[in-house]
Amino acid sequence: MIVIEGSVRVPPEKVEAARPAMETMIRASRAEPGCIDYAYSIDVLDPGLIRVTERWESREALQAHFATPHMAVWRAEFAGLGVSDRSLRLYEAEPEAI
Repeated sequence: MIVIEGSVRVPPEKVEAARPAMETMIRASRAEPGCIDYAYSIDVLDPGLIRVTERWESREALQAHFATPHMAVWRAEFAGLGVSDRSLRLYEAEPEAI
């Protein structure tokens, strides 16, 4: 399993404007083959900090995600939404025990 963990910044005054784009990205990503979970969370103490958490079945599923149309749209919206300070890390992890 591949885990992506990190954060991005959005100016606090633009968080509500960014919400529809983030919701679209989350819904589309969660519908992708190989996506186990995909989430953005607003930090309670730092409202401009968006926590990113993703879990993918494989590196191949993650690579396919990078090539999706919704990823291209999301990236194209970064400048207008003021997205900055992207810091994402990839980890390999054992699948969850059932």
